[in-house]
Amino acid sequence: MAKDIAVRRLDLGYFVRPAPETGGPRPRVEPVLAYLVRYDDDVILFDTGIGRADPETEAHYRPRRRDLREALAAAGVALDDVTLVANCHLHFDHCGGNPLFAGTPVLVQDVELATARGGGHTFDELIDFPAVSYAELKGEAEVRPGVWIVPTPGHTAGHQSLVVRQGDGTVLLAGQAHDFASDFASAHLARHAALGGAEQPLPGYPQWLERIAEFDPRRVLFAHDCSVWEPARSTF
Repeated sequence: MAKDIAVRRLDLGYFVRPAPETGGPRPRVEPVLAYLVRYDDDVILFDTGIGRADPETEAHYRPRRRDLREALAAAGVALDDVTLVANCHLHFDHCGGNPLFAGTPVLVQDVELATARGGGHTFDELIDFPAVSYAELKGEAEVRPGVWIVPTPGHTAGHQSLVVRQGDGTVLLAGQAHDFASDFASAHLARHAALGGAEQPLPGYPQWLERIAEFDPRRVLFAHDCSVWEPARSTF
């Protein structure tokens, strides 16, 4: 395992989710977050920001982008320093910067790539650009000692998360497996209640939480929420 694994959040802008998609009466502004994982001489980038979309999508979500090169530079990283890219999924607000990484391996679930290439999922120029280099996965993979890609389907069939073992505990980069830290907390507690024998009815929870629980995450970070989930019994 690497002697020092560091995780850093990148602010790559925001978009405005229309009221019909929020479940409430008003629109909601959501951040677009990516994460840098420094691993010895490796730099892993999890998500790459908002890509250019068609006029209809631009008007629907009103995105404001922060240039990925600028965000990386603020973190002391250049494009050429990135040795591995992973996307939680291939919607345009998560893979928008992928074309900047021609020749750099991009980790993706095979079902997600097939869905993206099937149309109606994202924008073709963000998927099949010159010198694209996909490393297609069929499920879980330890991509570096102490660093795992774990399938977390739901938002899309091929959604995946990144698990990083650090010296002070495990970090889960959950992408859009849940939109908000509070949603993850609710699912986590639903599982805890079910395993504890609480009387039904109880809310359901995604089955991939069973695998995530085996990693015992100390922090869970998200793509569209600046909040961080931590276990209730964390020491401060």
